[in-house]
Amino acid sequence: MKLNVLYEDNHIIVVEKPCNIPSQADKTSDEDMLTLVKKYIKEKYSKPGNVYVGLVHRLDRPVGGIMVFARTSKAASRLSESIRTKEFSKGYLAIVHGTLENKVGTLENYLYKDEALNKSMVVSNEKKGAKLARLSYKVLAEKNNMSFIEIALETGRHHQIRVQFSNINHPLVGDQKYGKGDNNVQIALWAYKLQFKHPTKSEILNFSKNPPCTGVWEDFI
Repeated sequence: MKLNVLYEDNHIIVVEKPCNIPSQADKTSDEDMLTLVKKYIKEKYSKPGNVYVGLVHRLDRPVGGIMVFARTSKAASRLSESIRTKEFSKGYLAIVHGTLENKVGTLENYLYKDEALNKSMVVSNEKKGAKLARLSYKVLAEKNNMSFIEIALETGRHHQIRVQFSNINHPLVGDQKYGKGDNNVQIALWAYKLQFKHPTKSEILNFSKNPPCTGVWEDFI
């Protein structure tokens, strides 16, 4: 697969992750983004031996969009710290079933991840292992009993967007795990925006990339 590189320097590389490609190697042994980035750097710069690439954040396998990888351990450490201190901003576009009563709003829940099922659920804040999940959203358009929304994550919990919208009875179109079983429909969730401070410069970097204008996105993009 040809890697779509949006930006690169000696410290970071920003790329577009296609849908259905794992962020890192999993039990399927399918081609993954971390391996692809390593291969790209090794070949482009004729690097001997192993190439260091740090994975600092992930996207669910079916979800596409922008990812940043670290090219040095210092960059990986600083990017991870910016995520922890919420100086790393991620924006998503999604299409959900139905029309939302509140066109601008915030969703706040406690989520618990079932490791055995690889699935998260909304639970009481008293449940052991429950973690606060919070996001804000804005409806951009409505059509054919679907809503096109922009989402800003304030926390980064497992399957957070998918679980929280399913919990208010507006599951994501194409979500096989938390949705309405839309057969043969690609999940309508895309990481379209990243903003973060460069790990070695006093510079704020902004990247954006719209989803491909195919499938259900054609009604809105």
